[in-house]
Amino acid sequence: MAQADAAGMADVADVVDAADVAAEADTVHAAEAGQGGGGRRRAPGPGARHARVRRTLRRALRPGPWRRGLVLAASALLLGLLMLLHARIPDRGGIGSLVETFLPWCGLFVPVLLAGALWRRSASAVVALVLPVAVWLSLFGGLLVDKSRPGGDLTLATHNVGADNPDPAGTARDLAASGADVLALEEITSQAKPVYERELAKAYPHHTVRGTVGLWSRLPLSDTRPVDIQQDVGPLADTKPVAAVAADGRALRATVATDQGPLAVYVAHLGSVRVYPDGFTTGGRDRNARALGEAVAAEPNQRMVLLGDLNGTVDDRALDGITSRLRSAQDAAGDGFGFTWPTTFPLARIDHVLVRGVTPVSAWVLPATGSDHRPVAAGISW
Repeated sequence: MAQADAAGMADVADVVDAADVAAEADTVHAAEAGQGGGGRRRAPGPGARHARVRRTLRRALRPGPWRRGLVLAASALLLGLLMLLHARIPDRGGIGSLVETFLPWCGLFVPVLLAGALWRRSASAVVALVLPVAVWLSLFGGLLVDKSRPGGDLTLATHNVGADNPDPAGTARDLAASGADVLALEEITSQAKPVYERELAKAYPHHTVRGTVGLWSRLPLSDTRPVDIQQDVGPLADTKPVAAVAADGRALRATVATDQGPLAVYVAHLGSVRVYPDGFTTGGRDRNARALGEAVAAEPNQRMVLLGDLNGTVDDRALDGITSRLRSAQDAAGDGFGFTWPTTFPLARIDHVLVRGVTPVSAWVLPATGSDHRPVAAGISW
């Protein structure tokens, strides 16, 4: 639209310039004719009057720097308002969650709009860009600073190992080499479970697996139990046998015995979401998130961590029941956004270490494995 506007204004200017040349020629001819008639001054002819009118039109039609690029200025303001008011976007069809999941990427539109503003020499567009820049920095500027520091009493790691992982043994060895004291795995298949148990046994003498999630620890575990995140609901769910429900479990809780006292550890894998042109399919994930938030709220131990694949970012409103009670180790002590999915080109951080009652001192993303997620780790202290 800006290019069409520029081309149109150029055409108008060319037409007016050509008319001015012709009008000036008419004026000169009229003046010469007047001098030939005895030196008497004649009133300006129609050519001179037309020239003045055309010059006036040209000045009026040629926009100044504040009038150029109004479409760019409006786009910049809309971008800023989108980021500022993202929580007010209706979540019909998961649109609100979709926007919030990829909210950090809105910053990429800023340099594009700035390039357009400079090309159009639009002062209004440049000034309008102050809004999206300020909002983006207020939301995500803190993530651009490395907040990690050395030390830590305990290292935690979590990884969605992937049901289609072609090398579970190699994944297990890589995770054991990470130095994590407590390791959570999600999406463990019945076929891969013995492999993980065998490969991790030496480094982690204590472990528990419930359904498709598991917890491995160098320190003793106790009070291990499944957590009901309402994976199955409705009449058909009531007909499932207990064994089938246990096999499909996607959340557990355990107590880790540390030198500083007991630490409650939750491992969870919330329902998957699917991206379509009209938004997310988030019903199962949202239901799981609400149930997990209730479990976190009811946890009596003030020192707790949540490890897992939540299929949502900390900006996603669907996780408010969780993120309002726990804080992200990456946000508090990480470096950068820490995107984890998909492995080939991470676009969002949906794998988390969330804590309460302990202090994150560092957080980072581990090297990729055979999974479509990247593992994450964090160091905590008391």
